[in-house]
Amino acid sequence: MDVREIRKMFPILDQEVNGHPLVYLDSSATSQKPVQVIEKLDDYYRRYNSNVHRGVHTLGTLATEGYEGAREKVRAFINAKSTEEIVFTRGATAALNLVASSYARDNLSEGDEIVITQMEHHSNIIPWQQAAKATGATLKYIPMQEDGSISLEDVRETVTDNTKIVAVIQVSNVLGTINPVKEITSIAHEKGAVSVIDGAQSIPHMKVDVQDIDCDFLAFSGHKMCGPTGIGVLYGKKKWLNNMEPVEFGGEMIDFVDWQESTWKELPWKFEGGTPIIGGAIGLAAAIDFLNEIGLENIEEHETKLVNYAIERLQSEVKGLQIYGPKKRAGIVTFNVENVHPHDLATVLDSEGIAVRAGHHCAQPLMRWLKATATARASFYLYNTEEDVDALVKGLIKTKEYFGDVFA
Repeated sequence: MDVREIRKMFPILDQEVNGHPLVYLDSSATSQKPVQVIEKLDDYYRRYNSNVHRGVHTLGTLATEGYEGAREKVRAFINAKSTEEIVFTRGATAALNLVASSYARDNLSEGDEIVITQMEHHSNIIPWQQAAKATGATLKYIPMQEDGSISLEDVRETVTDNTKIVAVIQVSNVLGTINPVKEITSIAHEKGAVSVIDGAQSIPHMKVDVQDIDCDFLAFSGHKMCGPTGIGVLYGKKKWLNNMEPVEFGGEMIDFVDWQESTWKELPWKFEGGTPIIGGAIGLAAAIDFLNEIGLENIEEHETKLVNYAIERLQSEVKGLQIYGPKKRAGIVTFNVENVHPHDLATVLDSEGIAVRAGHHCAQPLMRWLKATATARASFYLYNTEEDVDALVKGLIKTKEYFGDVFA
């Protein structure tokens, strides 16, 4: 994996920000896009932009082939059994909301339990809060260990015979924790519960096989995996999707419409009401091709080396720095610097051309668990280098010196 050659494929990285070469360390929020994806989108809109499925003209046929071809590429990418199990959505948030608004509300009642972890993104908390309120179910949390991991013993203690849904993030967007979702799914199934995986932070960075995990649902977004914004995926086992009701109604998702009653298309189209996200799906397919060519195993290995290098340098050279999360982690380093607010830190780093994220990272309950109002986060991807880490370390040292002078 030649990172310097890979970087040449990302036009946005070849620029200066505030007079410095751009160091982009915010891929957990959104990844940058390679020229292969940009050109594929440009080709669609320039050459065969059209609506899909019902048109018999040439452009409509080409657009339909691109859109449904993207569904097959997603199926193969996560090793689903059938394209019927692949539903295109606006993103991971919309996918999780679909499960919570359809499956959960039709299958939960008072006394039932929904189990999630304390490290969830708001997108995997709020939909379940609303489902619990609507059905009378109880929302429970698997506790975390001191290092920000979870133990299977705690999973077993939290998941009971009353549990109907276990929804967990595979990789924490704050701590970088890699959760044992295959084992968690097995525990859920032992109790008769379904398993829902938030794969937004895992799918772009490691090989995920839904049949191996045996999860019932999995959600992820295109924009975090080198694809366009506005496109995401819900994977669901056919047996569940077949019995779920749509949550959006209108064109595209109908079979027959009469004056008082309507029927729906078969899977997966009954969940894709309205004009679908055609360009987004075609761009996502190009992103999958790009990631497959490089190899997810190579990407994961590269990020592991990079995050270990970053932690070693940060801990040894930046005084007063606290890093959150377990030792074994994905390519995310979340931290605070003594006496410097994360927003101030991110502002100074930006003046050096370094882009990091600062705030609660859509994980306010986790921030309270960490006893922090906010944190700074540097997240790595296939195009980052050790030189990016060096720039971050240098920038943090400069930030400390700056605020030391201000408050001296």
